[in-house]
Amino acid sequence: MSALELTGTYPPVSSEDDAAEAVQLLFEHKLPALLVADRDGQPYAIVPGSQPMERLVPEYALDDPILVAVIDDRHLNKVPGGLAGRAVAEWQSRRRFRPPTAGPDTSVIHITALKSRTHTLPVAVVERDGGHTRQAGAVPAARLTQRLVGGT
Repeated sequence: MSALELTGTYPPVSSEDDAAEAVQLLFEHKLPALLVADRDGQPYAIVPGSQPMERLVPEYALDDPILVAVIDDRHLNKVPGGLAGRAVAEWQSRRRFRPPTAGPDTSVIHITALKSRTHTLPVAVVERDGGHTRQAGAVPAARLTQRLVGGT
C-alpha cells in the first residue's frame, strides 16, 4: 500500500488563511495538528493542536500557576477575539515545525519509520510535477496504525 492510498481526508490550511477558521478545523475534524501549506501549496509547517491554545491564553497565565488558580473561566469569551482578522502565519509559533513529507509511492514501512524519527502526527504526501510541488494530502496516524495492525 502506498502513501497516496493511505492519504486520509486532512483539510488543507494555508499560511494566509484566517486563523480563527483554521483553529475551528482542529475541533470540527478532531485533528491532532494542522498541516499548513505555503502560497505555492507546499507543506510549510505542522501546528500541533496544543500550540493554538498556548497562543490564545495570555502569557502571564501560562507562566504563573498561582495566578491561573485565581483567574476564572469568565475571561474565555475574549479568547476567539485574539484570532479575529489574523492569518495563520501570524499566530503560529516562531519556532516552526516543518512537516515530514513522503512521495505518493512511499511504502507503509517507510512512512512508519519517518513518523517514528520525527515524532509527528500527520505526514504530508507531496506530488512533484517538474519544478512544482503540491500537497496531495496527508497520512494521519490513525490510518497508518490501522494499516499496521491489519486493518484496511
